[in-house]
Amino acid sequence: MTTDAEEGTARTLATLRRYVRRAESEERCDLCSEPIRAHPRHEHLLERDRAQVACSCTPCAVLFPVDAERRYLRIPKDVYRLDGFTMTEDQWDSLAIPVRMAYIQLHTTSREPRAYYPSPAGATESLLSLDGWDELMRANPSLRRLRPGVEALLINRIGEAREHYIAPIDRCFELVGLIRINWRGLSGGQEVWQRVADYFATMSRQSLVKEASAVA
Repeated sequence: MTTDAEEGTARTLATLRRYVRRAESEERCDLCSEPIRAHPRHEHLLERDRAQVACSCTPCAVLFPVDAERRYLRIPKDVYRLDGFTMTEDQWDSLAIPVRMAYIQLHTTSREPRAYYPSPAGATESLLSLDGWDELMRANPSLRRLRPGVEALLINRIGEAREHYIAPIDRCFELVGLIRINWRGLSGGQEVWQRVADYFATMSRQSLVKEASAVA
């Protein structure tokens, strides 16, 4: 029997394969088939039922608000760096994540938190207790604005880094794809870790600053 984690990983891998195929051909809107201007930050939609990302032109994307109960949800573009974020080592350890980065998103229907980490095999789901998530929200009220499905809490704890972002889900998929494509050998190799460092440097540079203690 296929587990939820295996199904989630399969969906993410399917999305990554579509990204690769699209990179090799002309970008087109998945809804109307019109050509999309070649730009890494064009519009994306999340297909709710299959949890897959679709490329979209702007006229189609504006038809699907972020919070509407529709087949597609518009994925926001803004990235927020959460200053003053509180997360203890025990809270991090409770996620049972073997690498020092992860993203946590809320399911579009149940609103339950699900934690994933990038690996050479793609996105791997970890176990996250609801009690642990409630604790994080109490310590960091800004997480209450996290939009189910389309946004995630992105965590970077590599080396001395302690970075926390509210990030669009397609940016999280981008990190997963980066590691999957560039991983070499048992430890990944120097190139993949340099690319990860560049990725988080770009995230920091492009992010808006938000206090983790802010409610709205």
